[in-house]
Amino acid sequence: QVQLVESGGGLVQAGGSLRLSCAASGRTFSNYAMGWFRQAPGKERELVAAINWSGGVTYYADSVKGRFTVSRDNAKNTVYLQMNSLKPEDTAVYYCAANLRYSGSYPRGYDYWGQGTQVTVSS
Repeated sequence: QVQLVESGGGLVQAGGSLRLSCAASGRTFSNYAMGWFRQAPGKERELVAAINWSGGVTYYADSVKGRFTVSRDNAKNTVYLQMNSLKPEDTAVYYCAANLRYSGSYPRGYDYWGQGTQVTVSS
């Protein structure tokens, strides 16, 4: 089992920045690739970023490329999502998830999920 707890969400004006954190506990964090997903009201959950076990390989959805940066600190069992130039359409609940295999843009295979953190971007 891997327990994941997100933090760092909140209300920010358009153009602002937030950094989300996801703290992991349980099994060896560095064994897992990590993903950040989001789900807006009435919309399907989408994968916005993913990172492999070492941090050397990353994926970004086109909608966030150039604005969001995913990183991890295996010594701290934490993965981050730095979000810059936020837009109202980034408003969603953001979830981190763990996957034993890095799968790039493929959103399946994530076995463990956090509870989510709300990000609201006002215009």
